[in-house]
Order: sequence, then C-alpha cells, then structure tokens
Amino acid sequence: MAVIEPDKIKTDNSALAVTPAAVATIRSLLEQRQIPNHHLRVFVAGGGCSGLQYGMVFEETPEATDTLIEVDGVRLIVDPTSLGYLYGATIDFVDSLMGGGFRIENPNSAGGCGCGKSFKAKDEQEDGTFNEAGGCGTCSSY
Repeated sequence: MAVIEPDKIKTDNSALAVTPAAVATIRSLLEQRQIPNHHLRVFVAGGGCSGLQYGMVFEETPEATDTLIEVDGVRLIVDPTSLGYLYGATIDFVDSLMGGGFRIENPNSAGGCGCGKSFKAKDEQEDGTFNEAGGCGTCSSY
C-alpha cells in the first residue's frame, strides 16, 4: 500500500460529529493496542437485518479517495460511498448495564434494527430505487 501524504487527503471535519465519550474510547483503544498513529475507518456495508450495516476498523494509512475527519487528535477516515450514507451523523460511545458500544445517530437513516448496528437508507426501497417512505419492514414493528 502506498503511503499517502496527509496534505493530499480531503479533510472535512464537519462530515461527522464525534462525542467526547467516543473520542476518549477511540483514544483508549489506540493506546491499548499500541497503534497511536492509526486512523479509525468508519464505513457502511451491505448486510444486517435492515439492509446496511455500520463497521469500524483501525487502519494505518488512508486511501487517496478517503475523507479525513479529525476530532481532538483522533483521526477518522471514511470512503466516498460510505460518506454519502454517513454525512452529518454523530458517533457516540454508550456504556450501560444493558450493553455498551459505539452508537451512530444518522440523519440519513429511515430506521434500523433494535441493536443499532444496521439501518435502511432514508430514501431507498427494497428494490434499490428511492422514495420518501423508506423504513425497514422487519424492524419497524419494534
């Protein structure tokens, strides 16, 4: 993999909001794994009970087409396709007795499953075309 110079990567710190709790957790994970210079890749992939699912993975080097978001020294990267689904979202970290983890509040989501790990794009129908209704038939009853 080629090393991308930082000034060659598109930066958009308004693309995602990251809460202080999420920043602290990401920073802690980077320290625990002894990878302080890595980025957190946030992405959307097909799958999950609602059609799309969120994913996160640490990567050392961003791709040339990625967008970089830096919040309080923590660097996130997002590929162009995922950014279309995630723009304006907020990443939080919740720690509770019922289960903790990263949560994404996404204004581009028409709904998702109860676990919060998958969602349906706001204007997408089952056949891949778009409409105003959206929503996941399986999860909307919860």
